[in-house]
Amino acid sequence: MVAYWDINQTCVFANNAYHDWFGKMPCEIIGMKLEELLGPLYLKNLPFIQAAYGGRKQVFEREIPMPEGGIRPSLATYTPHWVDGQVRGIFVHVADVTPLKVLENALRAAKAKAEQVATHDFLTGLPNRVLLVDRISQALALARRSHKTVALLSLDVDDFKKVNDTWGHSVGDRLLIELASRIKQSLRESETVTRMGGDEFLVLAPEVESDSQVEVMARRLLERLRQPFELGEAALSPTFSVGVALYPRHGETPDGLMANADRALYVAKIDRRFRQYSVRLRTDEHSCPATGVLQPAGRPLPSSRARSASRPYTSLPSCKVPRSSTQAVQ
Repeated sequence: MVAYWDINQTCVFANNAYHDWFGKMPCEIIGMKLEELLGPLYLKNLPFIQAAYGGRKQVFEREIPMPEGGIRPSLATYTPHWVDGQVRGIFVHVADVTPLKVLENALRAAKAKAEQVATHDFLTGLPNRVLLVDRISQALALARRSHKTVALLSLDVDDFKKVNDTWGHSVGDRLLIELASRIKQSLRESETVTRMGGDEFLVLAPEVESDSQVEVMARRLLERLRQPFELGEAALSPTFSVGVALYPRHGETPDGLMANADRALYVAKIDRRFRQYSVRLRTDEHSCPATGVLQPAGRPLPSSRARSASRPYTSLPSCKVPRSSTQAVQ
């Protein structure tokens, strides 16, 4: 659309495009006040109108309602008309930018999808390692300022390969999806669960006040997982192994914490006599301050292998899910 409005905001010229945009012929618009033509849009455009009549060119976006319904994205330009050093009116040019907006929205959606793919697991939709490292870094920075603890729990399904071998990969994928959902539902808003690949998950708990808080979190998590997984024809009751690493005892960097949580998971899996549901976080007084074990209440500490000062970790025994009449993963 192209039009000219005089110093009194009265239309002097308008082209035929105004009929398409406003449903009015140019002869109907000439002599009309700008406020009368724009209606509710006038107050929205008023700051730009005043600035243009004040001698400053204005370029802005506006969504204009169409006579037949719907809206049309537009780019409006108000250009002052100078005569002998004074503004005598404004030239108005309004362009339809619908194709550009469609392209912009498509690019924005593609960007969001690319970011989602880059930072989230394709199967479960959970954050992946890239996003987890960033969140661990943020949690550690906050913990240094607040002098609190950060907990990192590493969890996986015992003998997950048997699920795929017995029931097929589709059931294995459904188990991982349901497992991810249950873990997520058991967490607080500030906590993050990540799928690291395969059947391994990492749970980040920032601003931990005490070891007992980690115990509560672990029990809450395992309680959610102890119910059988109903996956169509397959009803599975798998067991899980969990390892825990705490900042600053077991690492002060994302890589350090993840490595020690993984070591703790390894110990939990090979030391099967510690696979109990009841857990308690304790520190082994025989080991260096950077070493701890998360063990069942009333049970002895793990073997000397687990107490080695050269391999600091925190270990959480797995949850042994009670067997039922349904299929159990051995």
